[in-house]
Amino acid sequence: MKNIVVFASGSGTNFQAIIDSVKSGKINANISGLIASKSDIGATGRAEKAGVPVAVIPPGSESFKSDLEDQLREWQPDLIVLAGYLAKIPKNILDKYSGKIINIHPSLLPKYGGSGFYGSRVHQAVIRSGDIETGCTVHIVTEEYDQGPVLAQKKVPVKPGDTAADLANRVLKEEHKLLTEVISTIINN
Repeated sequence: MKNIVVFASGSGTNFQAIIDSVKSGKINANISGLIASKSDIGATGRAEKAGVPVAVIPPGSESFKSDLEDQLREWQPDLIVLAGYLAKIPKNILDKYSGKIINIHPSLLPKYGGSGFYGSRVHQAVIRSGDIETGCTVHIVTEEYDQGPVLAQKKVPVKPGDTAADLANRVLKEEHKLLTEVISTIINN
């Protein structure tokens, strides 16, 4: 059975969607661990409840690169999934797992991607621009934020009067579906 390692920095709803898809058999894999940017996030609670091992590796620490490398060596991922992870992945990890690290982003890349575009900032920018649609993107992670090859996208309409929170909620529902579909396709093939 293949191993997935998930990286998260927040509430972990995309992580929960992965957990649920593994439990249901939609994704035929083992979640060998969660890399968390800090201990007091929702994703760590979700991991503990599901029996998934957690490693808290703060991105700003001096040993960040080596700690990540050591932990990944232990967990042996076939696929690394960034699910709301806000730190840049070090080059040593990108090189070792080239093409095997994916990310979910809350816009139709290349729009509203890159450094500083995350969470509600993305949705605020969409609304300010007057776009009539947005969505989410799963892409391969490369050295530049949100610029790796796109694997799949899902469009979501922007409705008149939408707030950033309204839009975020609609996009997040599609993120959960799209991310697990892409993971399933990668793992099951």
